[in-house]
Amino acid sequence: MSQYYSTNEAFALTPALTLALFGCWILVFDFLFANSKQKRYFALVVVAGLIFAGVGLYRQQAFLATSGDSSIIAFSGALTIDRFALYFNWVFELATLIVALVSYNYLEIEGEHHGEYYALLLFAQCGMFFLAAGTDLVTLFIGLELMALCFYVMVGFLRGDKRSNEAAIKYLLLGAFSSGFLVYGFSIMYGLAGSTRLTDVAAAIAARPAWDPLVFLAMTTTAVGLLFKISAAPFHMWAPDAYEGAPTTITAYLSVASKAASFAFLLRIFLGPLAPARDAWEPLLAAVAILTMTIGNLAAISQTNIKRLLAYSSISHAGYMLLGLIAGNDTGIQGIAVYVMVYAFMNLGAFLVVIALRRKNIIGDDVDDMAGLMYRSPGYAVLMLIFLLSLAGIPPTAGFLGKYYIFLSLIETHHYLLAVIATLYVAVAIYYYFRIVKTMFVGELTEKAPLATSFGLRVALGITGVLTLAVGVYPEPVLRLAQNSFLR
Repeated sequence: MSQYYSTNEAFALTPALTLALFGCWILVFDFLFANSKQKRYFALVVVAGLIFAGVGLYRQQAFLATSGDSSIIAFSGALTIDRFALYFNWVFELATLIVALVSYNYLEIEGEHHGEYYALLLFAQCGMFFLAAGTDLVTLFIGLELMALCFYVMVGFLRGDKRSNEAAIKYLLLGAFSSGFLVYGFSIMYGLAGSTRLTDVAAAIAARPAWDPLVFLAMTTTAVGLLFKISAAPFHMWAPDAYEGAPTTITAYLSVASKAASFAFLLRIFLGPLAPARDAWEPLLAAVAILTMTIGNLAAISQTNIKRLLAYSSISHAGYMLLGLIAGNDTGIQGIAVYVMVYAFMNLGAFLVVIALRRKNIIGDDVDDMAGLMYRSPGYAVLMLIFLLSLAGIPPTAGFLGKYYIFLSLIETHHYLLAVIATLYVAVAIYYYFRIVKTMFVGELTEKAPLATSFGLRVALGITGVLTLAVGVYPEPVLRLAQNSFLR
């Protein structure tokens, strides 16, 4: 298929420009006019911004569908709008929308309702846009840092909470450290190719042996930076503290949108410039995936804080997604695309229930706070059960679909040992997820205060709950989207 070289750069940038403009408008309005009552409308402004950005994405998608072109190339190859970029950007849209819907009531309870929170949501998604669509080292790094800087601030948004402050500092320091590795790897790639375009870098690396010392150095340093972003072991140490200390709405956003954007970035690099060096990085990533699943699943067993438990769960899911890249066939890459989307539904849903547990003077993020939830709020308990079953990969939920394609890809490519190890860790995950289930359905009711609820929270739970079940029962639409999304 052909490629369309855009003469109208604004068309390629429309979604990102829309998000940035709405974010700036929130900052200006908040500074000049807003009072405490008007801040409730900022969530609606975010929704409006997402709708306009979604229209931009739809126009780009319609153009590709009607023109027969495989991608829109802008800024001399620095930005590529293809089905891969569009797929991930729709995931970002969904995650940001759900977080925006539940943020107002949560921030009111925390007493930290500020307009910049909503602006940062949009700016972070703007950075994610460039991570999915960037095809230049500079573009990708700018997108990564824009997203990361927003998350550094949002993790520490609860200024009066020491846990939030500590989490933000740790995240900032370790994030800056990992970015240094990433930039170093990029600098070597630039030195090899004399260009920052991914296609040029791929050609330069392809001209060298897979185990060339410079290629290996570029690959390992770049991998360190990228593996940190997806919270893969042994670069995962920031995740439990950041997840626990951050506002729960941001924990949900960080665990889903940031991870999806980082995987889009990782796929752009490993299936692009580093594809010729596959013989060197495949065993490395296999070891990282095993270590990630091991640490994530085993550490989750002993956690008493739900946010930390879900943090280690998120680490283990990064390991599963890496397995699709290690398999490297169409099924594996499709499996990653499916996994990213279904993970967004089920993990956001689980965190939404945790958000509902946060009330005045009740933090509500320990496993014991779930005790007797079935008797206090049966609807929340059933929804949490659905999300946990999906995270564990139990059919007919959406989580089973993601794991199925990952395991199938390993079998197709004869990675039988990896498939066996991954399957064993699914059994471990079922154990710690069902600790929460047992607490909800069998635990003695100790806290009778009603759960926090709002219209936005009910809508968000409805969206995530329905999608978690619907994709598991009728997966064909998501599978078709995933088949058209990966880089080939």
